[in-house]
Amino acid sequence: MNSKVTVVGAGNVGSVVANEVALGGYADVVLLDIVEGMPQGKALDMMQAGPIDGYDATVTGANDYAETAGSDVVVITSGVARKPGMSRDDLLKTNMGIVKSVTESVVAQSPDAVLIIVANPLDAMCHVAYDAAGLPKERVIGMAGVLDSARFRTFVAMELGVSIADVQALVLGGHGDTMVPLPRYTTVGGVPITELMSEEQITALSERTANGGAEIVSLLKTGSAYYAPGAAAAQMAEAIIHDRNRVLPASVLLEGEYGVDGLYVGVPVKLGAGGVKQIYTLTLTDDEQKMLDHSASAVRGLVDAMAALG
Repeated sequence: MNSKVTVVGAGNVGSVVANEVALGGYADVVLLDIVEGMPQGKALDMMQAGPIDGYDATVTGANDYAETAGSDVVVITSGVARKPGMSRDDLLKTNMGIVKSVTESVVAQSPDAVLIIVANPLDAMCHVAYDAAGLPKERVIGMAGVLDSARFRTFVAMELGVSIADVQALVLGGHGDTMVPLPRYTTVGGVPITELMSEEQITALSERTANGGAEIVSLLKTGSAYYAPGAAAAQMAEAIIHDRNRVLPASVLLEGEYGVDGLYVGVPVKLGAGGVKQIYTLTLTDDEQKMLDHSASAVRGLVDAMAALG
């Protein structure tokens, strides 16, 4: 029997996730949305790409959660997307209700699934999903660090004129403008970028990474990023389905690690069957710890705001 990945939300991000999973061929896909006909049409289109791209995964469009039953991984992308001038925080109240409802519905059908949260504001929505799911923290994970690190890697490769394949990067913290790129742990062919570019260059790339999503929103005018976020969520799903034990940054519930307790914050983890197998605790400099504390405080502010909203 094939593994099964459900993607909730057939918008741009969800469609990319579904397509990436189908292309990988490691799981059948259910693409679910409340809009009748849309997930069915997109699923049929993806199925017809199979003979061309050489995959035979089944992609099913659905409006009923019953069709998601028995999923191994559920990727939750549903929610209102950002518009120009809208911060992630502006999305809070609307997406709280959506994510809570979706989480309860998918867990009822797939109680053994690992949940990957993509809806924004991401770290806050992880808290909503965790509270609604009633699952171990290892099985409720936020997709942020893979995307943020990919953006940092891209900007480093562009700046140095090198292959992206040779760039590795690490970004900690909440998903937003308080994220914490770590130049000490960012390398090109094993060489730290601190040896390859000036402090001013690194600062500029770090700031561009932190504002990576907003930059795309400002360019698109009528939407937000979806290719890279979708690919990032699919990479996490593949690591779980294939038990890869990949070391990837993800938003997870910390309970004392990095001096943070009771908050979803992005840190490096080992990702495989069953979700998060291990949280890696790095030794940070005083400045890095200060930035991570600031990022965690921003997440705490959202969590407190949600509590006030009820």
